[in-house]
Amino acid sequence: MSTNKEKGVFGPLTTEDLAGILSLTIKEDKENKIATFLCLLSVYTDDSQFNLSFIAPSSTGKSYIPIEISTLFPEEDVMMIGYTSPTAFFHDVGKLDKERGGYIVDLERKILVFLDQPHTQLIQHLRPILSHDKKEIQVKITDKSQKGSLRTKNVFIIGYPSVVFCTASLKIDEQDSTRFMLLSPEISQEKIQQGIVEKIKKESNKELYLDELENNPERSMLKQRIEAIKSEQTSSIKIHDPEKIQHIFFEKHKRLKPRHQRDIGRLICIIKSFALLNLWFRKREGQVIFTDDTDFEEALTIWDKISESQEFNLPPYIFNFFKEIIVPAYKEKNENSSNQVLGINLKVGLTKADILQKHYKETGRFLEDWRLRQEILPMLEASGLLTSENDPEDKRQKLYYPTESLTISNEEENSEKDGGVTEDSEELDLEDIPF
Repeated sequence: MSTNKEKGVFGPLTTEDLAGILSLTIKEDKENKIATFLCLLSVYTDDSQFNLSFIAPSSTGKSYIPIEISTLFPEEDVMMIGYTSPTAFFHDVGKLDKERGGYIVDLERKILVFLDQPHTQLIQHLRPILSHDKKEIQVKITDKSQKGSLRTKNVFIIGYPSVVFCTASLKIDEQDSTRFMLLSPEISQEKIQQGIVEKIKKESNKELYLDELENNPERSMLKQRIEAIKSEQTSSIKIHDPEKIQHIFFEKHKRLKPRHQRDIGRLICIIKSFALLNLWFRKREGQVIFTDDTDFEEALTIWDKISESQEFNLPPYIFNFFKEIIVPAYKEKNENSSNQVLGINLKVGLTKADILQKHYKETGRFLEDWRLRQEILPMLEASGLLTSENDPEDKRQKLYYPTESLTISNEEENSEKDGGVTEDSEELDLEDIPF
């Protein structure tokens, strides 16, 4: 139970306060690091956990954020996992229960951070748990006996963990994407510069750097706060004003999609996580916490920044690629086009070469042709943001056309080129694009 002592020790914590503490090791990426922290913190609830997937190309820092934030949490609660097969995972984590005739895999109040894309079958086995279909499920796996023959084993998975996936593959199974909040780290020049400075500082004298970090009073207090939240053993977090959430959500989403049924669940989980973060300053009934309007406001601040790409079931990296590379390239090509029939300007599609050239011009980085062809363009077409047709002048290549007219202002802009979130993006008005 909460005490006056704990109220005096910790004090209320806002998103700005939290972002400031996390910025000691994670530069920029404000919404990403707050969402990741809340995801990991949600593990200390009975059923309000949510899952994240960091999706971006290599060397963009997609695993750095969850790794750094996980160091704030008790070691016994965090499972840091590289590549693993389903059989290896269940044998390593599970404990044999002879009475039930199988292995018990207890994931209750556990944080799972997959530093690489897990085996497809492992994801399939975990899907019911990730979507909170049932708190205990039974799966069957095959394993080799001592004689080399295959045998079936029962595995009982118990509890809802908080899960973070990190992957460089931009391909996402739709069944998995709806179970995760899709994020991508920033790749802004400012963030890269700050990251280099921090790396130099750390590697110049690692012992001194780590010592200063561990002795930082705000960071130490946050770690103590997490331990105190864990010890509270909160059983439930209830929404104090469901009608208000309903009104806000329907106002923002005039046209509903099936995935909104899970998106509203994620928003509610973020709201509950903020309440958990400040549980000593919320209404309590035993081990039940009630949210308040402050939790709504803080959660919506984060959700508004990260929800735009979720609408299209895309990682921010790919969604921003569409906004910052494809749409401007399409606009430029059609502004300079003299392709007319009977005095009417015809739309001119983009070739892959056009897109690759625009990407290099804007970012100074080469994009692999295979990544554009096999991952980025197919996902944009699947989302409905892009269509393609054969080039009438060269049947060997395709032409690509944006299909969604977007108006992106400074207030709505979520991300820097190629991923992440920033507040410094220039205004881009696409209403006059010749769609």
